[in-house]
Amino acid sequence: MRLSAPTKVIFLITLVIAVVTVVAVLLSALGIITIPLVVPYAFWLVTAAYVLLALGVTLKGL
Repeated sequence: MRLSAPTKVIFLITLVIAVVTVVAVLLSALGIITIPLVVPYAFWLVTAAYVLLALGVTLKGL
């Protein structure tokens, strides 16, 4: 299996999902603000970002 670099779009989408999720969890843990659509699903959002990035690396043209 040959791996290829993900496209810039895939990389940016996964980066945004992961960063927004981590920041939302940290802000919630500090008691500053709670984003109800992100915090309960934080694990799954970061997992989805990782899976999307893995697919972008393994599938050519994605």
